Amino acid sequence: MTAPLDLLDLDTLLTDEERDVRDLARRVADDRVRPQIADWYERGTVPVRDLAAEFGKLGLLGMHLEGYGCAGASAVQYGLACMELEAADSGVRSLVSVQGSLAMYAIWKYGSEEQKQQWLPGMAAGELIGCFGLTEPDHGSDPANMSTRARRDGDDWVLTGGKMWITNAPVADVAVIWARAEEGVYGFAVPTGTPGFAAREIKHKMSLRASSTGEITLDEVRLPESARLPEARGLKAPLSCLTEARFGIIWGALGAARDCLHTALEYSTTREQFGRPIGGFQLTQAKLADMTVELQKGFLLALHLGRRRDEAGSLRPEQVSVGKLNNVREAITIARQCRTILGGNGISGEYPVMRHANNLESVLTYEGTSEIHQLVIGQALTGLNAFAG
Repeated sequence: MTAPLDLLDLDTLLTDEERDVRDLARRVADDRVRPQIADWYERGTVPVRDLAAEFGKLGLLGMHLEGYGCAGASAVQYGLACMELEAADSGVRSLVSVQGSLAMYAIWKYGSEEQKQQWLPGMAAGELIGCFGLTEPDHGSDPANMSTRARRDGDDWVLTGGKMWITNAPVADVAVIWARAEEGVYGFAVPTGTPGFAAREIKHKMSLRASSTGEITLDEVRLPESARLPEARGLKAPLSCLTEARFGIIWGALGAARDCLHTALEYSTTREQFGRPIGGFQLTQAKLADMTVELQKGFLLALHLGRRRDEAGSLRPEQVSVGKLNNVREAITIARQCRTILGGNGISGEYPVMRHANNLESVLTYEGTSEIHQLVIGQALTGLNAFAG
């Protein structure tokens, strides 16, 4: 049996250093996550702090950032780590993405030196947990109309409002909160112990159950000027953080798809119907072939974007949108198709396929829905803004 990504020998496109990082992330996923993930998912819980501490020791948190205890890894190395973590579970990869690409990146990019020294070393080590508060109950895809407000009161700022679907919020030590002031959109590094800040766990999720997700309430949260991210001015700042996080999703979704396909391949060679393995039937082989082709195309797209980012230092938002739109869309299609190969066993927690499929429903939505990415690409192609149309 040939592994899905081995068909075109895609491993040869990676450097030794990149393979080392991939193998490190794969080992920690295999050793620490896989033995427990089905139980975590069923119970709707995950040991965020324990995992963060282990990931921090291995340099996986904020690994693509420079300084402050961060590993300074390349974009491709970071992407490969995301792929291996999401092959175990999307919720675990989300923990790492939110910590490093949203909360840490916002402070690293837009914070003062004092803020960076205060938060980043502990976050890189997994000793401090961060979250990123942009999405609101009534404003998901339209952050420009956020309701959360920041007003001046003497030398202080007072934040009022709420955020929704915030990964890591119930366990976070610091929340990067985006709010609208008279001057525009500002970001704040908010210690979660500040009076007026509250985060409740969102229960009864049918997706990303092995992830801590919360609703944040900001009730007259008073902060000093030193809590404001001084370089974050306007909506472009939080949107740049989303672009940062989307890059990891481009790779991560491939991990979930690969794990589903690997499971379906193994199952199809051992499960017998009508006197022979179901992998020997033409319809099953057609499914496996089509899924493998799409997985490899997705990997080549992710690798191209990673190489471009490592060479140019950044990617244009529409380039990231191409990756997020394609790879997540194909990943969820692969997960659903693999479920059909497993038949009734496809819905069992004994196999990871339905869990991945459910998780990918959330990945399809967060960090920009497919429709949003289609409009980003459409605007790049036509020069016309269709968001308000």
